[in-house]
Amino acid sequence: MSTTPRFGEVISELNNNDRQETIVLGGGCFWCTEAVFIDIEGVERVVSGYAGGSAETANYEAVCTKGTDHVEVILVEFDPQVIGRKEILEIFFAAHDPTTPNRQGNDVGPQYRSAIFYTSDEQKAAAEELIADLVPDLYGKQAVTDLIPFTSFYPAEEYHQNYYTKVGDRNSYCTFVISPKVGKIRKKYSHRLKSRA
Repeated sequence: MSTTPRFGEVISELNNNDRQETIVLGGGCFWCTEAVFIDIEGVERVVSGYAGGSAETANYEAVCTKGTDHVEVILVEFDPQVIGRKEILEIFFAAHDPTTPNRQGNDVGPQYRSAIFYTSDEQKAAAEELIADLVPDLYGKQAVTDLIPFTSFYPAEEYHQNYYTKVGDRNSYCTFVISPKVGKIRKKYSHRLKSRA
């Protein structure tokens, strides 16, 4: 993808190659998952949006009514020569609780469910392996993560993009939910953070 997708567009085709791979991940509020991945080395772009729904389009208000079946997701573009799909998925599973259906903390509803929209058989295989082996080790329970072939992605409204970067701790949700999650991942994956030159 050469340009950043914008609200109102529909992305229905993603092409992977040896220099760029894309995966779509749902792990609760997209502000949180976006904030986790934005500073990971090898991640080239993170876009908040919606996927997996039955409605022909998606926006925040409609998704929050729980009537569209969409999931709040992030589209993650990464360089597989810098960071592998398996490590992207390990970070994803460490950043949210994939054992709680339709919920992450106080965020409750089907739009917050754990989901992986894979764009290749290799992504699906890596996800299946981690769901079987890593998740029970991390959480002591089986994952309820939906594993779904990618069909379409709807970019979220502009004010949702890079939300944590723009707002930070001026928003209490960021202070009490996002900051601790980002801190945990930055500590655990400090060797994977982009250098600050």
